[in-house]
Amino acid sequence: MSDQSDSPRKPSTEPDIAAGSDRKGPAIVSRRWMLLKAGMALNGLVGLALAVPIVRYLLAPARKDSSYKSWISLGPADSFPMGETRLVSFRNPWTRPWDGETDNVAAYVRREGTSQFKVFAINCAHLGCPVRWFPQSQLFMCPCHGGVYYADGSRASGPPERGLFTYDYKIAGGLLQIDAGQMPSLSNTAKLVNISSPTNDGDCPCRG
Repeated sequence: MSDQSDSPRKPSTEPDIAAGSDRKGPAIVSRRWMLLKAGMALNGLVGLALAVPIVRYLLAPARKDSSYKSWISLGPADSFPMGETRLVSFRNPWTRPWDGETDNVAAYVRREGTSQFKVFAINCAHLGCPVRWFPQSQLFMCPCHGGVYYADGSRASGPPERGLFTYDYKIAGGLLQIDAGQMPSLSNTAKLVNISSPTNDGDCPCRG
């Protein structure tokens, strides 16, 4: 009996599967390129979405916006009785179409003379809560932390360290107008004032 192991092998006509397994078919290559391109496009969109607000922020100081200096009419000056304080509302000049009712701003108007007014910001000078006007006691009161202001807006008691902030105003064509381009705050209304010292007969300049 002859040993079959010593017989010569016939050359195999079947394809070498192991060798062919490393080859990349056209379907595999196209799928990988498609995923690569989709990933690059997605990264580009994300980068663009992040870059737009950053560029707008960097260019904002150089861009002149007319809304920053906007005079808003609160109505005829004669519609505000002498010695009374009334709640009014106006549209924020920085409004956008999607802001809706949230962009209506409230303020208090007090007429002190024929052409003398005070227009108070509704926000408490402590932490910004909206104050309420009580005509019976002639006081503004903050419901959040107990801040109290007199009718002229000066501080009466509570945690606020100063009076209510006021808008600049003018009378134009019989209309009471306010500079509503920016909310009044210490950054744009603070001035040097003289506050008398209880231990010194002189005055000392302090920021208020």
